[in-house]
Amino acid sequence: MKNLVLGNEAVAQGAIDAGISGVYAYPGTPSTEITEYIQKSKIAKELGIHSQWSVNEKTAMEAALGMSYCGKRSLTVMKHVGLNVASDALMNMSVSGINGGLVIVVADDPSMHSSQNEQDSRFYGRFARIPILEPAHQEEAYTMMHYAFDLSEELQLPVLVRMVTRLSHSRTGIEFRERRAQNGIQLPVNTDRFALVPMNARKQYKKLVRKKKKLLKASEHSRFNKLELSSDKKLGIIACGIGLNYVLENIGENIEFYSLLKISQYPIPRKKIKKLYDHCEEVLVVEEGFPMVEELLKDFLDRDKKIRGKLSGDLPPVGELDPNIVAEGLGLYQDRVPEVSEIVMPRPPQLCEGCGHSDLFKVIQELVPETGDKKVFGDIGCYALGAITPEHPVNTLIDMGASITMAKGAADAGVENAIAVIGDSTFAHSGMTGLLEAVVENSPITVIISDNSAVAMTGAQESLAVGRIRNICLGIGVEPEHVRTIIPLKKNHKSNVRTVREEIGYRGVSVIISQRPCVRLSKDLKEKIKNKVASLN
Repeated sequence: MKNLVLGNEAVAQGAIDAGISGVYAYPGTPSTEITEYIQKSKIAKELGIHSQWSVNEKTAMEAALGMSYCGKRSLTVMKHVGLNVASDALMNMSVSGINGGLVIVVADDPSMHSSQNEQDSRFYGRFARIPILEPAHQEEAYTMMHYAFDLSEELQLPVLVRMVTRLSHSRTGIEFRERRAQNGIQLPVNTDRFALVPMNARKQYKKLVRKKKKLLKASEHSRFNKLELSSDKKLGIIACGIGLNYVLENIGENIEFYSLLKISQYPIPRKKIKKLYDHCEEVLVVEEGFPMVEELLKDFLDRDKKIRGKLSGDLPPVGELDPNIVAEGLGLYQDRVPEVSEIVMPRPPQLCEGCGHSDLFKVIQELVPETGDKKVFGDIGCYALGAITPEHPVNTLIDMGASITMAKGAADAGVENAIAVIGDSTFAHSGMTGLLEAVVENSPITVIISDNSAVAMTGAQESLAVGRIRNICLGIGVEPEHVRTIIPLKKNHKSNVRTVREEIGYRGVSVIISQRPCVRLSKDLKEKIKNKVASLN
């Protein structure tokens, strides 16, 4: 029986069926549905699979490694910018190696549908010297999870599975396989490799480098890398991951006229690439994201034949691929399908009607004539829309937690009345350390924590900071009289303006908790949050 699932759901079910004992993640579009699927899965509950959200991606990856250390299979999930947060753990656990299978699923976001950049996570895999898998379709996303965990345990390395937005959020029917039993607890025989003092780390790093031959062999023989040579030698195509779909949409009926190499496992299969290169007059590389494979080809192949792709200008260097773009790269221009943006009027995102962030922005905006313009440092969350709303009070948006540290840096530079706006979940994710730094120097900044009790931007998951923010701030060292709470409602506007004005005038660290549940939360969840807050305070 076929099951209609999203690409993300295929990954999640594949991980369950591959025998995971835990998933560790922080919500982030386009990866969120993977963990949510496991959280809602009846089978996962019966199997006791751990699936609570982590406070950030670094803690998620480290917890996954802890489970792997015990011999069990673990999954960690994040979006591409989340991998930046987790990169310290990634780079070091590639050196230590793993015990139970450990798979890292990263969802990249070409065209930046909901992200600050377009980074390509395959580069992290190469940097860490670990295997990379890149499914071309949902069926492969499912079957790859079984293979990824087996490969991880065989090589004793974490395996990175790269998804992209279009694959994560599209559906198809797939058949599920028989489920594998979870591993039992089996602690590693040699724990020295997990203790990366220089003496041990040097030994482990040499072992990691020596594994390169095994990784290359696995890639050359992988069933996910397939080469088909045509009698027509004019054009060879290298299609990476989802790029295969865009190629087949254009040449499906005439595939026998093209030599095609599908790459879905890395390191790149050099022998297969060399066969294609020697067979064809020129090669077109179709890959979503950065021109990683194209660059590698130019490095190790002779340059007597033309290699085309993003570097050559035959495919655009930015944005998401689609069938039209690939058609032009192939030299096929007929029957062009109109872009959505060409037939639908673009509409910028906006805050939900009645959102508490909006009432907070009006408070901040009213004070701008007094405090000065361009001094409000924003952060990642729904409230990032404060950079484009009619009130437009937010001036910066860089990365998770940057609002507080950027406001501190501005204060260090001599700017007065610096304001940081950060959400409750983002504060727990990576704002607390910045606040501690500001407290140590008693920086003259005002931190406004817009607490809506949810990770609202990614689907209103419950925030780990619920009921804890005031105590966290006091524990970090903010003076009690300068940790204040406001309720962002129109009826409270005047008193809220007065409170914020008073704290901006204070020449030290002050925190204002703007507290109002997300309007998208159900009545039951709001009541649950209310009870939780009461029990913690």
